Amino acid sequence: MRTYPYLRAYLAGVFLPTLILPLLLGVFIVARVVMELPVPIEQGMIFPMAVVPLLWGLWNMGWLWLHGRSSMQIGLHGAILPLVLAPLGGETAHALGVLQFGATGATWFHMVTAPYAAIVPCFLAALAGYYLVWKYLVGFLNRVLGIG
Repeated sequence: MRTYPYLRAYLAGVFLPTLILPLLLGVFIVARVVMELPVPIEQGMIFPMAVVPLLWGLWNMGWLWLHGRSSMQIGLHGAILPLVLAPLGGETAHALGVLQFGATGATWFHMVTAPYAAIVPCFLAALAGYYLVWKYLVGFLNRVLGIG
């Protein structure tokens, strides 16, 4: 199967976030209903559910395009994606009033404040997680679809 390699790359890229994000949304909604949290968590999930699968698919298409031109491994390519998603998501959340930036930390939904000193290690962990997911899972899907 050598036809439509970019379509196959897109489908391999969107597979994981399309599978996982609706499950996370269900968990968040059940947690909100059961725990009766006054925080509209599902509002914070709208951006990821709309944009993340699209960007993962386009990012995998970009890797396929670069694959013949560069020696960058897919894990490293995937680890760069949070450097695009985090500012895009943060700015969108700020524009929607879901996230406020202060001098010492960020506040979500006017309720939960996280200091920047705690956000940085979480972001570094996300980079490592993206590296592993792209290296093993997306790389596997690419090989299954004959593009890796």
